[in-house]
Amino acid sequence: MSIGNILIALLVFSFIVIFHELGHFIVAKYNKVDVIEFSLGMGPRLISLAKSEAGRKLLFFKSSAFFEEHKEFAAGTIYSWKILPFGGSCMMLGEEEAVENDNSFSKKSVFARMAIIFAGPFFNFILAFFLALILIGTVGYNPAAVVTMEENSPLIAAGVQPGDIIKEINGERIVVSGELGFYMAIHPLDGTPVELTFDRNGEEFTKTITPISVQNKDGSQAYKLAFGYGTRQKVGVWKTIGYAAYEVKYWMSTVIQSLGQMITGRVSRKDVSGPVGIVRIVGDSVDASMDAGKKTGKGVQNVILTLISLSIMLTANLGVMNLIPIPALDGGRLVFLFAEWIRKKPLPQKFESYTNAAGFMLLMGLMVFIMVNDVVNMF
Repeated sequence: MSIGNILIALLVFSFIVIFHELGHFIVAKYNKVDVIEFSLGMGPRLISLAKSEAGRKLLFFKSSAFFEEHKEFAAGTIYSWKILPFGGSCMMLGEEEAVENDNSFSKKSVFARMAIIFAGPFFNFILAFFLALILIGTVGYNPAAVVTMEENSPLIAAGVQPGDIIKEINGERIVVSGELGFYMAIHPLDGTPVELTFDRNGEEFTKTITPISVQNKDGSQAYKLAFGYGTRQKVGVWKTIGYAAYEVKYWMSTVIQSLGQMITGRVSRKDVSGPVGIVRIVGDSVDASMDAGKKTGKGVQNVILTLISLSIMLTANLGVMNLIPIPALDGGRLVFLFAEWIRKKPLPQKFESYTNAAGFMLLMGLMVFIMVNDVVNMF
């Protein structure tokens, strides 16, 4: 993978993470909570922009001890770029412990604190929606339309024609082609007849189709329906808005279902990707879209649209993952706040601190495992 592709992937990550943290930041400011630091990345600071009485200063390689010693920078938010290019933070006054200050996070109402925490994932969904608007407005949405059929395809015998749009598979509603692909990924064809409902010029009809048996290169047996599907179609303004919202819903649903597949063991370790794996996917997608675009003279446009498509998936993924009720994630903090609302008083500070610390260690361990897994999968 080229350095350029790695940089592109990191820029995509950074944009999504900044937008997430911006959600926390904006709602915190709206509720008059002092934000101590807004940062991109993790670990030691590389560059910081801090405000003092003398004005804003650009500082390099300054530790937390430096800012604790130089109180002149305590009045405003410190904006930092840190060495590890993953993650980010929006540190607020009184976020980790109770602070006797009206502008402290801990002094705000439970609903204000819930809004601040939820704003991060919510901004991810907003970003996904606006990116989907750009993508669908430019090239259209992607219905599961039949494009090609192989000579031995059972769809031909069933009377299916190119242009017919698949609306259901075994009773599961299909709106975009990704849903068909995902359904077939988690329900692999095994020779059992499949019930497909098609739309042809506004009229629907249902066919029961038996997959054909094929032999893989390794000699194993597989089944397929022997057709190609998915081609983008442009629609009007209101349908563009509707399909953009549905695109976000689709990716949120896909993440949730994929988590369920992981928990039940139906997804193997090789199918799990973390930051390194996603960088590789982004790089491969950029190369493929550039190569395809060279034939039409739209290489740059193809790359941009590919990055927008990947960003929709990634930002929706980040939003959902952050809402998982695990301590140290936004979802875990929302659970604590919900418990506080029910109990009419906060949970014991030590319990919350220890639980968040344990959750953070678990997440760090999981991150290391996934990164090692990514590297192993690469080779």
